[in-house]
Amino acid sequence: MIDSFPLIKKEHIETLQINIGLKCNQACKHCHVNSSPLRSEKMSYEIISLIPKVIEKYKIKTLDITGGAPEMHPEFRNLITTLSDKNIDIIDRCNLTIFFEDGFEDLPQFLAKNNVIVTASLPCYEKDNVELQRGYGVFDKSINALKILNDLGYGKQKDGLQLNLVYNPVNPILPPSQVILKEDYKRILFEKYNISFNNLYTITNMPINRYADSLNSENKLDSYYKLLKENFNKNNLEKLMCKKTISVNWQGQIYDCDFNQQINLKGNKGPKTLSDLMSKSFKFDYGVAVKEHCFACTAGAGSSCGGTLT
Repeated sequence: MIDSFPLIKKEHIETLQINIGLKCNQACKHCHVNSSPLRSEKMSYEIISLIPKVIEKYKIKTLDITGGAPEMHPEFRNLITTLSDKNIDIIDRCNLTIFFEDGFEDLPQFLAKNNVIVTASLPCYEKDNVELQRGYGVFDKSINALKILNDLGYGKQKDGLQLNLVYNPVNPILPPSQVILKEDYKRILFEKYNISFNNLYTITNMPINRYADSLNSENKLDSYYKLLKENFNKNNLEKLMCKKTISVNWQGQIYDCDFNQQINLKGNKGPKTLSDLMSKSFKFDYGVAVKEHCFACTAGAGSSCGGTLT
């Protein structure tokens, strides 16, 4: 069993992932961001105005918008429309239930009009499992939201509006095979609810923040780390998302990945803020900041914001 995480290096950046704010209409048990309706932190207009400039300067291919519920930020829609003439993919990390909050009823139509990729949380196709993790009433709202997206054309065609679902285990275990689980999701969601989608991403739960606290309270944190280390797969090192991603928090500070951002783990080299990226030109060949939690990304088939790695 490996004890310390290997050294890895940054490569040319393809994805800019921004955590636009921590306010959310939910407070999920597994949330590594500790988002909730009580959080008020949000990215300033000045920082948001740098995003299109950074994308153009570094020829970034994908803007990945997270939160909280990112749609709750007052500049969420303006940012997307500002980038409408750029040849980039825009991902909205959506919890689906946001569609039913006051003032967000037209959000699905806005996302469709702007060809935004919706990557949506649905940790299981069984109601009880979803509500154990995400709260009472979440499953039915999620199903209704997926139907709305399908009616708009999401998830219907390979090259059409993209609808991707995200699975993560309820218990401290590794996710099952993404390929097999995708077929189960597709079959069950279509048979029960006539719902279609494009991809399923299985993600290993990251033992930080709220999820780590939950495991610790159940005396399962140490055994979960042991599981991750015992299943370390060196083949995943080549495809780790942190190598080609920059993660930016609501204050404009730069991290190697969203998980490092949430525990404030910064590297010694490279840009520190979005302003740094604009004032200087960087080569992305420096070491990635790593720690024990990184084993969640290399265990088994691997894990990233885009699902398994191998």
